[in-house]
Amino acid sequence: MHDTQVVIVGAGAAGLSLAHRLCGPSARRPFDVTLVDSPPGPLRPPERTWCFWEGPGGEYDDLLTASWERLRVCGRDGQCLSGRPTPLVYKMLRSGPFERAVRERTPGVRRVEAAVDAIDDLPGGAEVRGVTARGERMQVRARWVFDSRPPRVLPPARTTLLQHFHGWFVRATRPVFEPAVADLMDFRTRQPARGLSFAYVLPLSDREALVEYTEFSPAVLDAEGYERALRHYTGEVLGLSDFTVTAAEHGVIPMSDGRYPRRVGASVFRIGTAGGATRPSTGYTFAAVQRQTRAVALALQHGRPPVPPPAYSGRARAMDAVLLRALAVGRVRGADFFTHLFRRVPMERLLRFLDGDTRIHEDLAIGLRTPVLPMLRTVAELPWLPRRPAAAPR
Repeated sequence: MHDTQVVIVGAGAAGLSLAHRLCGPSARRPFDVTLVDSPPGPLRPPERTWCFWEGPGGEYDDLLTASWERLRVCGRDGQCLSGRPTPLVYKMLRSGPFERAVRERTPGVRRVEAAVDAIDDLPGGAEVRGVTARGERMQVRARWVFDSRPPRVLPPARTTLLQHFHGWFVRATRPVFEPAVADLMDFRTRQPARGLSFAYVLPLSDREALVEYTEFSPAVLDAEGYERALRHYTGEVLGLSDFTVTAAEHGVIPMSDGRYPRRVGASVFRIGTAGGATRPSTGYTFAAVQRQTRAVALALQHGRPPVPPPAYSGRARAMDAVLLRALAVGRVRGADFFTHLFRRVPMERLLRFLDGDTRIHEDLAIGLRTPVLPMLRTVAELPWLPRRPAAAPR
């Protein structure tokens, strides 16, 4: 057992970002940090892709796999809209390079591999306990503990959908992709009975791209379902006939209007998805994680209680709750809803809206471009709906 100032549980986007801010080159004063990650095996997630938008010159730009200044959205009718959301740039970061860079830039972080089974408050701090890969008990005491692991149990919610996706990194035998354009949403996919589906294409060259099928719906598909969806999209929509799948990725993100507690003890906090950093209406998380961990690091540097701030405003969460409910009950058709917004709202403003970075007059203007009557009906319905427990996705 050893003592430290800060323990971070989980080495995903949130845990690594906080370690980088507390001990990286930009830290005003390094902290004594212990990062506890699961041993290699089923508890440790495979390499994954994070996408987000921000201006050029971001702090992780040297680690990006690719970036695009031009985006495209295609409706079910096959009509596509493309544009430049200047000054925003769409960026793609892979977890592998990010993890290696954080490890190199934070040599002072103590790293422990263990499956954490308990986090308890103690007088003046907290204790993290677990089991190492060799079966040995591990205990670390700290003044502050930040738990970034995905929640085992989702908070009670009025509406819960799952964003589930399966993607292929493909290599074609001939030039077929436009490296300067990312397809953000392509709704020429088979739509589910409830929710919506779309594909996106992130080209890495004129022959290579990440092609991913995404669905917002109550339940995940089986392996054959994702295979059919991707074969249909690559063959029938993109017209790809001769390509190789070089790698694959899969994930499930809960999308709900549940209230995620950010403080779960006097010295214990949750960050990342467990702390509400996933936007309920889109599933985007990485940009909110940066805002959250930046605020935590600043509080620690100034000696304040490091309570993670809400990732999104109350107004944004309320609008998300309305949209989720309208999608879940089929009151709006998701593919048409998002296509209509991209066609009627400037792309830069809409991306800021999806990131929770718009002002109230912009939100109202965007709201008037949605199906007003179905949305108002949902607004009136929500206060009377009970919040029910939901199982966390596996």
